[in-house]
Amino acid sequence: MNQGEAQLINEKIVVPDELPRVSRSRLLRLLEKNLASYNATIINGRAGTGKTTLAADFACNAGRPVSWYKVDAADSDPRVFYEYLLASVRPQRPSINKSGLLHLAETLKRDETPLLAEAIVFQLSEGKAEPLLIVLEDLHLIYDADWLVPFFRRLLPLLPADVHLLITCRSLPPAPLWRLRSKQMLRVVDEGELAFTFDEAVALFKTYGLTEEHARASLRRTKGRAATIASFAATPGCAGRAVADSLLAMTPSRLKKMIPVQDCQT
Repeated sequence: MNQGEAQLINEKIVVPDELPRVSRSRLLRLLEKNLASYNATIINGRAGTGKTTLAADFACNAGRPVSWYKVDAADSDPRVFYEYLLASVRPQRPSINKSGLLHLAETLKRDETPLLAEAIVFQLSEGKAEPLLIVLEDLHLIYDADWLVPFFRRLLPLLPADVHLLITCRSLPPAPLWRLRSKQMLRVVDEGELAFTFDEAVALFKTYGLTEEHARASLRRTKGRAATIASFAATPGCAGRAVADSLLAMTPSRLKKMIPVQDCQT
């Protein structure tokens, strides 16, 4: 191991161990379908919409080796980015010549970045290996890097069929990458799809011994936002207050309909 490798933060290249309380089969099936239909998938949403949790759950259920890389703002330095990327991939693809690719990254000019993407794809394609899932978490933190668009614009169309790239981000990538969606190379999972459905909320609340009405009221309050609805379910009293607030907000006529009328005739 060289000095650069020794300085890598290992936590950045391991799958997070915080899995969801309830797996969301609807989204897992969608991501599984994307493996065969697209070169890459983007999970796009603001903080708290469940991007990382979903990606980690899928990584544990994808049925293939996973290379995980959590991107930080400092990784806009191409040398740092490529070193982490290759360090995450190499355990699954040992034939990759990491030192050779890093040397190429250092010697190429910025306008030659696509050549490095081609070299990485060539090494990913060499030999027989199990299908691979590469996850890049929080890629939006380096959108301002001038090498990013040329690199990914060349990388994504060339990815071998047995390699799928999964990206989580808080905003869509710069336009040239976004256009890959129209070419059926890229599938975007947005906030609308990430939001909890009623059935998913019920399944989550049931694990805490709460009812469908608790789930319904909390879903109405949170709009299905993953982190918020999970907090409602886990925090004693939150779901109950949501139900009470919902009842107080009802009109007298609607509330009357919900209360069973007893037959007092004898």
